[in-house]
Amino acid sequence: MKKVVIAIDGPAAAGKSTVSKAVAKKLGYTYIDTGAMYRAFTEYCLRKGVDCQNEGACVALIPEVEITLYPDGKVMCSGKDVTREIREPRVSGNVSYIASYKDIRLAMVDLQRKMAEKVSVVMDGRDIGTYVLPNADVKIFQIASVEERAKRRYLENQEKGIPCTYEEIVADVEKRDRIDSSRAFAPLKPAEDSIELDTSKLTIEESVQAVLDIIKEKVGI
Repeated sequence: MKKVVIAIDGPAAAGKSTVSKAVAKKLGYTYIDTGAMYRAFTEYCLRKGVDCQNEGACVALIPEVEITLYPDGKVMCSGKDVTREIREPRVSGNVSYIASYKDIRLAMVDLQRKMAEKVSVVMDGRDIGTYVLPNADVKIFQIASVEERAKRRYLENQEKGIPCTYEEIVADVEKRDRIDSSRAFAPLKPAEDSIELDTSKLTIEESVQAVLDIIKEKVGI
């Protein structure tokens, strides 16, 4: 069977992880949540009491950080299960700083590329189609309005028992968009050959089917 690489990019809380995970499951591919990797690194910085806006101090932790993603969604970071912690507001409010540091991105990208070398994957993030996997067979740029993204993240946090307000989520989404799009190294932007998918008015099931339709059209599976 031909190895297929699918890259799904887009802004914070656009539903990329939910859709990508479902698509990977339907196709029998490996799902790689790159956002969880940056969140795990952020959690580790916070665990160590390091200011996430101090690039030098954060970069210095690279040798200590070991991140493992599991098929069931569990995320381990340097000996600790951080699956729940990485979704907390304190991590969400700092992850874009961590993701903007070139040395940390290079370390994460090296790991991500190795993950995609031998098997078919669905990988989502901010710069997968433009930088991490520029030769991906299918590139999708998934978007949604700020209001819709904030609503989704708010409801998700409520279901997980993570305290937050809708207003806080809106502010966080807007801040992350600003940081992700303006960073100097591998900023958030659609690849020239990507297909834009606006999921603002789509259900999860409809979004998954839309992605599957795009994949079928591009690679015939």
